[in-house]
This record gives sequence, C-alpha cells and structure tokens, in this order.
Amino acid sequence: MASFPFRLGIHPINWVGEDVKEHGDATTYEQILDDIQALGLTGTEMGRKFPTDIELLKKELAQRNIQLVSQWKSVLFSDPAYRESELAAFREHAKFLQEMGSRVISTCEVGGSLHFDPRRTPNESEVIPLDDAGWASLAEGLNAAGRIAREYGLKLTYHHHGGTAIEGPEEIDRLMAETDPEAVFLLYDTGHALYGGSDPLALLRKHYDRIAYVHLKDVRVSRLEQARADKVDFVTCIRRGVFTVPGDGNIDFRPIIGELVARGYDGWALLEGEQDPAEHPAREYAARAIAYLTSLLPAKEGE
Repeated sequence: MASFPFRLGIHPINWVGEDVKEHGDATTYEQILDDIQALGLTGTEMGRKFPTDIELLKKELAQRNIQLVSQWKSVLFSDPAYRESELAAFREHAKFLQEMGSRVISTCEVGGSLHFDPRRTPNESEVIPLDDAGWASLAEGLNAAGRIAREYGLKLTYHHHGGTAIEGPEEIDRLMAETDPEAVFLLYDTGHALYGGSDPLALLRKHYDRIAYVHLKDVRVSRLEQARADKVDFVTCIRRGVFTVPGDGNIDFRPIIGELVARGYDGWALLEGEQDPAEHPAREYAARAIAYLTSLLPAKEGE
C-alpha cells in the first residue's frame, strides 16, 4: 500500500452498522480487527462490537498494531437543562479516550434529531432546527466541553451529520463562527457534507484551519436524489445504500485528496461506507477504496 501523507484508517461501521443495527450484526470484533490488519491499516474508531473492558481492548488492538483514533460522543448542549450532566459524561468519555491514546473526540449535537434526541417520539418525521437560544446554549456547551478535552490532551472535533440540526453549509458556518476556535474543531466528513447540501471541496477549503479529523465517505447521488424525492429520513437513506466507500459513489476525491496533501494535513482520515456489508463486503470494498485513493496521490518529483 502506498504511503499516505496523512494517517489512513477505517471505521468499524463498514462491518457493523451503528444506526442500522441489522447491518452486520453477527460480525465479531475479532473479524473486524483482523480485516483491518489485513488491509494494512493502523487506525479505527470504537465500534459497538468492540470490548468495553479497557485492558482487553488495548490487548486486542495492540497485537494487531491498531490505534483507537476516537469514539463518537452524542451531546445535548442545546438544552441548558442537560448541560451539567452532559459535561460530566463528556469528561468520562475524554478520560477513556486519553487512556486509549486517542487525540480527538468525534462530537455531535443531537438536539432536534429524529433518531438521536432522547426527547423525541417515534411518530415524528422532521428534524427540529435550533432557535437562537438553542444555538447560544450549544456554543457554550461545546466551548466548555472543548476545554475539558484539552485537559486530557484531546481535541473536540465536531461531526456535522445527516439527520441532525448541524447538517447544511449554513449551519456548519454558524457553528464555526459561534464557537471558540481554540476549543472546538471540525470533523470534516465528505459524505455528510454532500448529504447536507455542501460542496465537499468547498467546505474543506473554507474551514480547513479548524479541521482536526477527517472521514472519507462517498455518496451514490442517484439514490440520494430518489431518497429526497421520497422524503425519507437519514436512517432510511442508509438502508437504501445512499452511502458507500470512496471511489464507489459520485464524489470526486481527486481534488479533495490533493487539497489535503497540498496543505500538509497529517491527522487521521478514516474510510467509511455505512452500507449493508452483506451486499457490499467491508474488506473487499475497503481494499478497492484504498486502491482508488492511492491512485489519486500526487506524483512525487522524479516519479
């Protein structure tokens, strides 16, 4: 495998769904980690099948030379009533990731989300946008959480995400404008960028100075357009195969990889597919994605 100037890893969501539980549900963590090792990759995120015992998790990762890069952390900072309990939970999350040697916390506000907000009921169908008070509370909460992250040698990286209140380009812009750049960084996700209505390359260029973590995900645009026409929700989009790994969808990753290389990005970039592994085998599709991304690397002088 070619040497990438940034650290290339892969998310276990390619093997086992996080939001669609039936996807790969019988897959063991051993298979996931063995496949990651066989692919020649050395970084992953926490998955729901991974051991929760820290010593066992460390052992399983270390024997395959795999680093735990991060773990998703939902937060509900837009509602001030949840602030203190959410910050306490965030601190415990930071302690765990510090113990695992991670450097970034994938963080996402769930207030207003259909699928992640604990206050929502199953019969609702729309994401609820934040009002000005919600935005102010979210910014205060994220800034406080970002300071906690720093205490543990970590960076809070905000994951703009489909099906949440921070999905589109205007919402990402506002989040970056209203949060402390020393405390809140951006998790740049190519697939969620396109899903949310952003041009992935333009988003990368606009907010590069805040980006501390990257997810490389592709989108099958024809399936997304049909899903939009049918007015289906985010989780249904996953079930319909809207998302896939780089090179299998319609995002042009050549300028994106070129931009990351030219700017000297040296953090982690994790491959994501978020689709049914029974139809799209995770290891096979990951190998294709690695080959595709390798083909996009700028030629070095003398080559």
